[in-house]
Amino acid sequence: MECQWKPDEQGLQQILHLLKESQSPDTSTQRSVQQKLEQLNQYPDFNNYLIFVLTKLKTEDEPTRSLSGLILKNNVKAHYQNFPNGVSDFIKNECLQNIGDSSPLIRATVGILITTIASKGELQNWPELLPKLCLLLDSEDYNTCEGAFGALQKICEDSAEILDSDMLDRPLNVMIPKFLQFFKHSSPKIRSHAIACVNQFIISRTQALMLHIDPFIENLFALAGDEEPEVRKNVCRALVMLLEVRLDRLLPHMHNIIEYMLQRTQDQDENVALEACEFWLTLAEQPVCKEVLCGHLPKLIPVLVNGMKYSEIDIILLKGDVEEDEAIPDNEQDIRPRFHRSRTVAQQHEGGDSIEEEDDEDDLDDDETISDWNLRKCSAAALDVLANVFRDDLLLHILPLLKELLFHPEWLIKESGILVLGAIAEGCMQGMIPYLPELIPHLVQCLSDKKALVRSITCWTLSRYAHWVVSQPPDIYLKPLMTELLKRILDSNKRVQEAACSAFATLEEEACTELVPYLAYILDTLVFAFGKYQHKNLLILYDAIGTLADSVGHHLNKPEYIEMLMPPLIQKWNQLKDEDKDLFPLLECLSSVATALQSGFLPYCEPVYQRCVNLVQKTLAQAVLHQTQPEFYEAPDKDFMIVALDLLSGLAEGLGGNIEQLVARSNILTLMYECMQDKMPEVRQSSFALLGDLTKACFQHVKPCIANLMPILGTNLNPELISVCNNATWAIGEISIQMGSEMQPYVPMVLQQLVEIINRPNTPKTLLENTAITIGRLGYVCPQEVAPMLQQFIRPWCTSLRNIRDNEEKDSAFRGICTMITVNPGGVVQVRHVILTDVSLSASTIENDPLYDYGCMLHTQNQVGDENWRHFSDQFPLPLKERLAAFYGV
Repeated sequence: MECQWKPDEQGLQQILHLLKESQSPDTSTQRSVQQKLEQLNQYPDFNNYLIFVLTKLKTEDEPTRSLSGLILKNNVKAHYQNFPNGVSDFIKNECLQNIGDSSPLIRATVGILITTIASKGELQNWPELLPKLCLLLDSEDYNTCEGAFGALQKICEDSAEILDSDMLDRPLNVMIPKFLQFFKHSSPKIRSHAIACVNQFIISRTQALMLHIDPFIENLFALAGDEEPEVRKNVCRALVMLLEVRLDRLLPHMHNIIEYMLQRTQDQDENVALEACEFWLTLAEQPVCKEVLCGHLPKLIPVLVNGMKYSEIDIILLKGDVEEDEAIPDNEQDIRPRFHRSRTVAQQHEGGDSIEEEDDEDDLDDDETISDWNLRKCSAAALDVLANVFRDDLLLHILPLLKELLFHPEWLIKESGILVLGAIAEGCMQGMIPYLPELIPHLVQCLSDKKALVRSITCWTLSRYAHWVVSQPPDIYLKPLMTELLKRILDSNKRVQEAACSAFATLEEEACTELVPYLAYILDTLVFAFGKYQHKNLLILYDAIGTLADSVGHHLNKPEYIEMLMPPLIQKWNQLKDEDKDLFPLLECLSSVATALQSGFLPYCEPVYQRCVNLVQKTLAQAVLHQTQPEFYEAPDKDFMIVALDLLSGLAEGLGGNIEQLVARSNILTLMYECMQDKMPEVRQSSFALLGDLTKACFQHVKPCIANLMPILGTNLNPELISVCNNATWAIGEISIQMGSEMQPYVPMVLQQLVEIINRPNTPKTLLENTAITIGRLGYVCPQEVAPMLQQFIRPWCTSLRNIRDNEEKDSAFRGICTMITVNPGGVVQVRHVILTDVSLSASTIENDPLYDYGCMLHTQNQVGDENWRHFSDQFPLPLKERLAAFYGV
């Protein structure tokens, strides 16, 4: 049906005038146009005018027509459900009539409009859309075919899931075979659309595509040498995804595919090369990688290494020729939003701290100012993962290249060699060790290269070998490296400052207390950088200072260090407003510093504590306003509250009992109670950490609230949210130690969940350990309540605590188990091979209090009978058996 709607001439002119004005460069003009367009939305047929300008006014210039369509698209997004029927029918009709407009810009705009309507749940209410578009593909007119394909590609991208559901009667069964026919079309643009459409359905293993998987792969191979870069790019993308989901189908052709991808990784067109380079990243994750790739390494490695050089465009974008830019203020758009990683409480392992959630900060290279992902980064990442697959076998192919690159007179080539050396650090570390005594001093020299880009990549590469450096005699490697790295922190180039600061933070994590002798010198440099850095690097500097505090701990607590470090930090703290996101990294930094300085932080703690409490209060108040009147108040950024809670935790941990007066004079417990019930998991996670720390520091203030707090902790023992569950578990353990036998009424709220968590498969180590300790502590204070469940948790309990260092937490948990065995010896009888060996306390603790633990064990022996005891004690390590024999003649 052709709608009879006609525009009013005056209205049409008014809208055209607005569209022209909105293209003005003046922002205030744009703003007033924006408001007028908003007001016009009150008229039901305003959108008819917009589609009319887009599709019917062929005499108008294209940018104005396209703009009209884009404004209509935004209206569809915001108000489509309020469009009168006549209007939406008119728009749909006009779209389908004009998908083949002679202008590529108008075709694309109509395509976007169609997709936007389709994604508003309209695919069901517009049944003729897909059949009509598929029909138009067969049009003799190129523009119509291309326009219809453009729209279909956007629909496949936006609505892939619904296209493969029963809601629409499975249109893909028709669409996919149809698309495959167009792989051989004479127009490169159409071929490219056809592959792009099918590609949307690979990763989800869509049934309709899987039925045609062989013809699809054959067609892809037929297009391998296509002269159109866009087609080659889509072929590469398809093969990369097929590698993930249908490796079985590619395996018979693997040799040829690898040869093809080798060529494409060197494609003249950087986009094709980048897409092809992804292939090596994906292949490295497949178990067959080693087997299918080993014969190709001699060809592949040089290709990847070659891709790691900066391209000319990179260098222009990176201002590679600008050496000194430290005085130029940062462009605020370049500063990435930082995400705060909330506090998670972890146990000490034999090998130091460990938290499950991996840090990704060691990511390859540091060019995040250029387009985020490019051939250089992808090649480096591919080399990194392949080094992890082939380990030292890779060095055979890399070492000859490295020799040439690392000492090359041309800086660009030398720079790429240093990146290669960093990329293989993790995978080939063992094989690299013999070369490091020569390479590390060479790299330390490169830190003073005259090219800033060489200096910055050298910082990164050295950080990848920090672990080795720290394991050597400090005077030979650590000292010269640290001296040079600190000079680079004060470099006159911002990129180098940033790379040096990040590398230094990595070195701090590896070296820990090895840095203590150099603390004055380190602090000198970091504090000097405060006055020197522009905005972006200041944020990284906070991180380096926080990491330093974490690494050297109480060694920082010396009056002369505190006098150096605290004034600049407090000065920044006073400059920043409560709304400024720069508070995040500064608060994180102060949290580490407070924990390290302990009593040394006392002179600074009151204003810091007060402000944190205010930040929490403000955020909660803003959240309430937003909930009650969303039209007037926007939602708060809860990160402010999370970071403030974490800093309060740091203060409680650092100051211990000294925080008591501050807590007494504030409403922090009321606020914490609110935060523990927040919708956002990260808020709850941080509030549970604070609860645990306040329980340790000043339980007298927490105790009156326990009846309200415990039920909330019980409902948060949900292992789906690992970190929330972990912190809640830890807090329960701390509370039970303080409550003693008064914990009794609360045991039923939490015990069942804790026992379920400890028996769950694949639970992360940190959570298992905290759960085991909390169960032990509950059993220590309320043995009668917990002991009946013994046999349900004794075995996983023992394995969980195998590798934890002895500390108070482990000690109290172990005593709890002994007490429970006394109450319910039958609970361990069935567990013949209980692995108490793993948790038998170390010699030092035994000497402190042998009677207690072994008294328990003897009692156990009497209760379980000699036969069972023998099975039980067979598991003990020799020193423990000898000691038992000596003490008790057992």
